Amino acid sequence: MRTIRTEGAPAPVAGAPYSQAVAAPAGELVFVSGQVPIDLATGHLAEGDAGAQAELVLRHVRAILSAAGARLDHVVRTTIYLTHLSEDFPVVNEVYREAFAGHTPARATVGVAVLPLGARVEIDAIAVIPGE
Repeated sequence: MRTIRTEGAPAPVAGAPYSQAVAAPAGELVFVSGQVPIDLATGHLAEGDAGAQAELVLRHVRAILSAAGARLDHVVRTTIYLTHLSEDFPVVNEVYREAFAGHTPARATVGVAVLPLGARVEIDAIAVIPGE
């Protein structure tokens, strides 16, 4: 396995024991850990509503995928975690729709009580790294 690490996305929260992503043997799959909206300049939770947080989270996911040799259109599965499901679902869907630009990976959206650092949105992803 190959651990993926980029400065284009936050390090694990509070030194937690996980990687930004891991490429599976043979480098065909990359598993992106759940990303929360951390402002890279400050290291703190970014300000803004769920839409703004989702945009930043997807920027982090994109950076991690790039470090692994993949793009958003290589994503086959995502999970979105929302602390205010009924309120934020439509807003996050619009941001997600724009980011994926017509590519529609399999997805689950889950309402949760709390996310790290008080985030409203967390997203993880699985992508297939293109073959040679």
